[in-house]
Amino acid sequence: MQLMDRSKALSITPFLRLGFRPFFFFGVLLAMLAIPLWIMALTGHIESWQPVGGWLAWHRHELLFGFAGAIVAGFLLTAVQTWTGVPGLSGKLLLGLTVVWLLARFSWLLGLPLGWVILFNGLFMPLVALQMARSVWPVRQVRNYPLVVVLVVLSLLEFLVLYGVARGDDALQRQGVLGGVWAVGALMSIIGGRVIPFFTQRGLLRMQQVAPVSWLEQALQLGTAVIILSFAAGWALEPNAFLGLIFIAMGVGHGVRAGRWHDPGLWKVPLLWSLHIAYLWFIIAFLAMGLWYLEWIGSLSLAVHALTVGGMSGLILAMIARVTLGHTGRMLNPPKAMVAGFVIFNVGALFRVFGVGVAYTSFLWLAALCWVVSLLIYLVTYGPMLWRARVDGAPG
Repeated sequence: MQLMDRSKALSITPFLRLGFRPFFFFGVLLAMLAIPLWIMALTGHIESWQPVGGWLAWHRHELLFGFAGAIVAGFLLTAVQTWTGVPGLSGKLLLGLTVVWLLARFSWLLGLPLGWVILFNGLFMPLVALQMARSVWPVRQVRNYPLVVVLVVLSLLEFLVLYGVARGDDALQRQGVLGGVWAVGALMSIIGGRVIPFFTQRGLLRMQQVAPVSWLEQALQLGTAVIILSFAAGWALEPNAFLGLIFIAMGVGHGVRAGRWHDPGLWKVPLLWSLHIAYLWFIIAFLAMGLWYLEWIGSLSLAVHALTVGGMSGLILAMIARVTLGHTGRMLNPPKAMVAGFVIFNVGALFRVFGVGVAYTSFLWLAALCWVVSLLIYLVTYGPMLWRARVDGAPG
């Protein structure tokens, strides 16, 4: 609040005062619309309209680099101000970055020439990485350098996806998307390792936060790096015993992490149990990936959607519900509708991950309905908070 002149900060339109405001709002709006569109296309209800590269390419890219990319940008560009003391992106510069993100979405969906699609989509994540570097480098904040590295890796993987679209090469697209999924998973693992135990300690008024185990944290980061590189290099698209053991070990490591963070009191606090349940989905995803690589289960989709829907999207919904309250000057008590939204979301994740067999299409629509309802609840209850000034009159 004291990082820039107060009168100057308050003169900025509230929606552009910090990164979480536009990127949480537009990111959730995209996600809410994207899943029904994809299922309609998948089930043959949209035939005359095709985005660039087809619906599968659009679905793969937009849920990862569009939706998750927006939320990651919004969170990091907001949190880095607190971490470093360097003012966060705001005003005209934030507006410019938001416009780049919006142009990327419309160019892809509306079928603009491929050059424009590559330009707008390939520009956004490097700009976020550059802004993060500009914030952490001047203060030599070494602990946040890995975040910049992952953003750069994510940018390179997006270029791989775009190159695959340009060439019509499905394998390249899969490499980039799956590598990107685990890169975002790595970001969320780093951030989750900081905020979940901290929020749990603060939310339950415990005297002491659970300290991280340094060797475990380093091992998890190393394992994640191996996974991302394996996907980027194309080594991870078929069953592989070595990668299977890596994923199993990672799942166990994340399970140890979650066990150390657990406190029985958290199940009475929606902003806490929603975070912890999302992290449990991460563990399920790692273990399921390991079992698929070892050829003990036949569905890669189960593992990927446990990560992308249950883990990543669940953590996103839980995080933005808390961050929005805190950064708009409100008490950390979510609206009752949002608590219901957390439940509905996780029921939908169960439908999507485990809904297989003869009723597959029905389960898809049920999962989509839960997805849309839970995200709509966020937009209706939190949207006005994002567009309006803080209730305490402070900047931000």
